[in-house]
Amino acid sequence: MFVTTLDALETPSFAGKLATLDHVLTADLFALVAEEVNALIETERSYLPTHKKGGTVAYSALREKAPTLVSHYNSVAMRRLVSRIVGMEVRPTPLHDESSCSVLFYEKPGDHINWHYDHNFYRGRHFTVLIPVVNRGRDGGLSAARLLAKQGGRDVEVATPPNRLILFEGAKVRHKVTPISEGERRAVWSMTYCTDPRNSAFQGVARRLKDTAFFGLRSLWT
Repeated sequence: MFVTTLDALETPSFAGKLATLDHVLTADLFALVAEEVNALIETERSYLPTHKKGGTVAYSALREKAPTLVSHYNSVAMRRLVSRIVGMEVRPTPLHDESSCSVLFYEKPGDHINWHYDHNFYRGRHFTVLIPVVNRGRDGGLSAARLLAKQGGRDVEVATPPNRLILFEGAKVRHKVTPISEGERRAVWSMTYCTDPRNSAFQGVARRLKDTAFFGLRSLWT
């Protein structure tokens, strides 16, 4: 479970559609999560010139290889925590959405993702949760990769130490991750939640087309 009871956690402000919460998982749970993430050897590499380079393990693979991540993504506790921070009830995005619960890997020199929004393919509002699991630089500190977000017209760096929850409304907060350097590694547990998981036929097709850039052609029929 989480580091403490939900009632005892201080609720961070979500005024800028972005919030962080340190040490969100207990040490024991974080160790289990890290063990599963570090065991993920096969990643789906994607490269979009000038926009993205990196690896991903999608929801369908995590259901088999990382059951701890999937069970806590779908847990009542995680849903209640996200709902409390954003001020409205949320639920996990559908099983067939490969981005619902995934792990993002930045481990080869130059891995990054440029400025973008997380597109909302659902009728309700859509939120992204990131929990860095590994963020290792060559000198033993954090990697050179930096998460930047547009806040009030400025580029704001959002620190990404392991076991920090970073929650934002991805369709409204433009963000990027700067390139990682040689010999460094960064692995991030990514989850998405929404207030209404229904979507139109057009939104469903658009979501599948987007997923092909990250998870290959199989996304067209999931």
